[in-house]
Amino acid sequence: MKYLQLQGLSLLLFFICATTFAQNKIPINEPDLNKPKLFAGLPDKIPVDISSLQSLLNVENGKEVSLKLGQNTLNKFNGKVISKVNTENVHSVVIRSGNFNGATFTLSSSTQPNGTVKFTGRIISFQHGDLYELQNQNDQYLLIKKNFYDLVNE
Repeated sequence: MKYLQLQGLSLLLFFICATTFAQNKIPINEPDLNKPKLFAGLPDKIPVDISSLQSLLNVENGKEVSLKLGQNTLNKFNGKVISKVNTENVHSVVIRSGNFNGATFTLSSSTQPNGTVKFTGRIISFQHGDLYELQNQNDQYLLIKKNFYDLVNE
């Protein structure tokens, strides 16, 4: 008889614990869709000259740089090179912006097996809701504006 009472009590405690743990939700970081836009005044697509990209990769650590953003000479990404890596086939540089608060421009070039050079990069700030991604469209490099959460999952 005591075993039946002990088994019944154990079963009751099991169900209480199971329902208590089942009600606890796993914490998930919800995207903050109200982040301010850093590039609101700039166009959705900005053509970039390949020679400008190549010159950015040749700048030494600690030096100031400037990249023209589009046809308007007033729109520039100004910053300081904070990191630079060069290997045989890959060259990368990270530039911290001086005029776009909190943004960094990460740019890399890689030499493909056929001898062509491919550029990749993005201008991003984790405090803002938009970013630019460097893409090659019809043999023209463009900075394409995207929403932060189209690229980043938190």
